[in-house]
Amino acid sequence: MNSSAQFSPRWKLFAPLVIAIIVALIPTPEGVAPHAWYFFAIFLGCVVGLILEPLPGAVIGLIGVTLIALLSPWVLFSPEQLASEGFNPANQAFSWAVSGFTNSTVWLIFGAFMFALGYEKTGLGRRISLWLVKAMGKRTLTLGYAVMISDTILAPFTPSNTARSAGTIYPVIRNLPPLYDSHPNDPSMKRMGSFLMWTALASTCVTSSLFLTAMAPNLLAVALTESTTGIQINWGQWFMAIAPVGILMLLLVPLLCYWLCAPEVKAGHEISDWARDELKQLGALTRKEIVLVLMVVTALLLWIFGGGIISASLVGLVVICGMLLTGIVTWDDILNNNAAWNTFVWFATLVALAGGLSQVGFVNWFGTVVGGQISHFNPLMAMVALVVLFYALHYFFASITAHVTALLPVILAAASGIAGLDMQMFVLLLLPTLGFMGILTPYGTGPSPVYYGSGYLPSALFWRLGAIFGLIFLVAWLVIGLPWLMLVL
Repeated sequence: MNSSAQFSPRWKLFAPLVIAIIVALIPTPEGVAPHAWYFFAIFLGCVVGLILEPLPGAVIGLIGVTLIALLSPWVLFSPEQLASEGFNPANQAFSWAVSGFTNSTVWLIFGAFMFALGYEKTGLGRRISLWLVKAMGKRTLTLGYAVMISDTILAPFTPSNTARSAGTIYPVIRNLPPLYDSHPNDPSMKRMGSFLMWTALASTCVTSSLFLTAMAPNLLAVALTESTTGIQINWGQWFMAIAPVGILMLLLVPLLCYWLCAPEVKAGHEISDWARDELKQLGALTRKEIVLVLMVVTALLLWIFGGGIISASLVGLVVICGMLLTGIVTWDDILNNNAAWNTFVWFATLVALAGGLSQVGFVNWFGTVVGGQISHFNPLMAMVALVVLFYALHYFFASITAHVTALLPVILAAASGIAGLDMQMFVLLLLPTLGFMGILTPYGTGPSPVYYGSGYLPSALFWRLGAIFGLIFLVAWLVIGLPWLMLVL
């Protein structure tokens, strides 16, 4: 991703502005207020910016909320609001622009990034991976399970699957194939490397769906859903909704990879010996690692069982304070965590933009229009159709965040217009697909380009496996997940 416009084609920089102006000049559709239509035009321009990425996503979001706040008398507030006695559009516009920074889910994202920082600073994440590789690395299939378990252990506390899989697990497993004379960009990659890399990617796509806090777009989707529909989803509800399918998929993924991307080497002791040597270099478990384990276990228990006592976001802040007090991280470490601060600003602005789309009445209008077109659908069939559409359209997105921002409000609005459709069930059926869909393409989720670029997954193999596993994940989710949701809700 380019961090500066100077490296981007000039057309990418102007395309969002051009799209916003063109949409704004289209005659306002019947039933939607003019200011709501103008808001939508700017929102659509921001979405185009997030897709084309002429600037970092956080910059796109910040420009969007700032522009809307500046133009608030024409795009944010209705004439009736402006005419209300005592209504101050300047103050109200600023309050709206910064509203995302007080959103509890945005703070939960930030807190989870700090968990990941603790894993990195203490070396606990690497140690866990090496432990499992040492214990399970003598057979290729069990090595695949070691990779899956490593990702699963780290996932609840690492809201970036890029940091978790590409940043922690990949640096460990990339050393393993050469031990069996399996090299990138070479026919020997089939000996071990292709199986190992695909197992790691498939595993992280499943864990990204299994845990609310395993991927930042999950948390963004929950925040957007609440601002659009008023439906709140907590950590425990998410996990209970997907657990039967997610756990089954985790258990099957290494085996499916073993069948569909079969390694030529089935067993050997070299990998286990290498992991043992690496662990010797790390030395004994440190005090900071032990303290971090206690903290993350406590946080997980509070997220699951303590929702009525302490909010999930506050749990994150408590752990941050604990890590600072015990020296696991320093304040400079937090200040220098550019990914966390970038995501914090990015998602805070996106939450405000999506919330504004609902606030001005655009979402309700769109839902009514689309719902009227598909009102003859059976509510259950409509849910399935919308989920499949939402999932398949990820082929056109190189970012799950952009996918969520662009499509989620639209899909939710369409569903809300269908009589008899259970929105709570629909939300829990729709949102957990976000992790699964990352498997579809070499650009589908953060770790994908890393594994694609490893040299062990050539283009034809990646696209073929992506389609197969993408279909398996979706079918399993609909065939098992939907009946489960109907049973528990």
